[in-house]
Amino acid sequence: MAQDFNNAMRLLRVGRILARNDALFLLDDMGMPASLGWLAKLGCIRRDTSGRPGQRLARALQQAGPSFIKLGQTLSTRSDLFGEEMCDDLSQLQDRLESFSGEQARHAIAEDLGKPVDDLFREFDDKAIAAASIAQVHFAITLDGKEVAVKILRPDIERAFRRDMELLRWAARRIEQMVPAMRRLKPTAMVEIIAESVEMEMDLRFEAAAAAELAENFADDPNFHVPAVNWALSGRRILTTERIDGIPLDDRTAIMAAGHDPEVILERAANAFFNQIFRDGFFHADLHPGNLFVDAKGVIIAVDFGIMGRMDIKTRRFLAEMLLGFLNRDYRAIAEVHFRAGWVPAHKSVDLFTQACRAIAEPILDKPQNEISIGRLLGLLFHVTRTFDMEAQPQLLLLQKTMLVSEGTARKLAPQANMWFISRPLIETWMIDNLGPQAQVKNALSNAYDVLERLPRMVESLEQGAAMLASGKLELAPETVRALRRGHHGNRISPYAWIALAAGLILIANLI
Repeated sequence: MAQDFNNAMRLLRVGRILARNDALFLLDDMGMPASLGWLAKLGCIRRDTSGRPGQRLARALQQAGPSFIKLGQTLSTRSDLFGEEMCDDLSQLQDRLESFSGEQARHAIAEDLGKPVDDLFREFDDKAIAAASIAQVHFAITLDGKEVAVKILRPDIERAFRRDMELLRWAARRIEQMVPAMRRLKPTAMVEIIAESVEMEMDLRFEAAAAAELAENFADDPNFHVPAVNWALSGRRILTTERIDGIPLDDRTAIMAAGHDPEVILERAANAFFNQIFRDGFFHADLHPGNLFVDAKGVIIAVDFGIMGRMDIKTRRFLAEMLLGFLNRDYRAIAEVHFRAGWVPAHKSVDLFTQACRAIAEPILDKPQNEISIGRLLGLLFHVTRTFDMEAQPQLLLLQKTMLVSEGTARKLAPQANMWFISRPLIETWMIDNLGPQAQVKNALSNAYDVLERLPRMVESLEQGAAMLASGKLELAPETVRALRRGHHGNRISPYAWIALAAGLILIANLI
């Protein structure tokens, strides 16, 4: 009871911040009681009503603190919930805060790495070069003379995030209880995704591992570079990497002044993005211009690996079919992909969904090639799928946000080009390799090999299940036995029933 009261008071504080920025519509959209909005407005004499709704909401979340900045970044992926314009405004939410002192930074390093800073670095700059909601970055020089960047978590950030996550979980549960229609959008699951992401970000060893994995994936690519991790100078709260020097990817003027062709740079960036998504299924999910640079040789350099996305091979295949469907204006193919993937319930009409895909896509695809946004297309598609009871797909929502940010950067870099049309040959080749006849034969052989490899264990499990039945440790209900006897052929047991019984026995034996 006391915890509920504390959460209600903290939610009221957030409500007052929303009220001051004329952004209480967030509580209304989430189905919170009208009384909460009324209380939030009490004593709120001055309100800043400047800007669009999304800009006002972004401003309020920035003021509410680090956890709510993360909430805003997550909400920016939910165009199905808030619409394209608001999500675009939320995607501009700046994750920047005042830096903490150099003395605190030195204390954090010594505490995490077990030695004073002067014993670890030849030089350490007390002034932070960047400060965000979770950590800040300092430049330093190692004892062997290498220039590095040192990322340090904010003091007590873990406790602050745990407190805020408790509030968000509490609010999500109340929303699901009070507004059943919101359950389809999975607010509780969305909060858990934020919590999981934040937990990963607050252990910098995970970010170091992500950087190392991405670097390994691109070890043979001369056009894409990931700064090397200095593992000896990294820990849970400290991450030390190679220091990089480059031009922000969206600074077209500086890139041209350095002698680079913006369209060549865009092609390299687009190919790297494609390979992360389709080839590896492991992608940088925070590709704003502050995290992408171009070095003197024209190599793309990525930094900040706190937010990464993964997609299994099945989802990648569906996504590739969707992208080609849009590029070819094959709306039936797009609709069928959704049904095959199980994203839209089977009882819905494929024809009507095809019509919806056409209605969404045609106005966008009729634009000049350089203005076509596949990210926006996916956002509108997710928005209309409410009509078809499509459940939210977290991995696609994260990717869609990344697409939008990447497209915005690409347009600044090379206004006349389109990254998806540049990547089209790669998509087509990838689909032939992964969905063509040879790939299907290869997949079938691979699946058969997996079954054969597991067969001894399956037979052993089946024997265990049969032995348990014989010994009386496992019993089937009489109606189940009668149904199995009836099968589909009079008094004979159907082979399908035997298969079902065997599968059930195997599952039970494995569980026991």
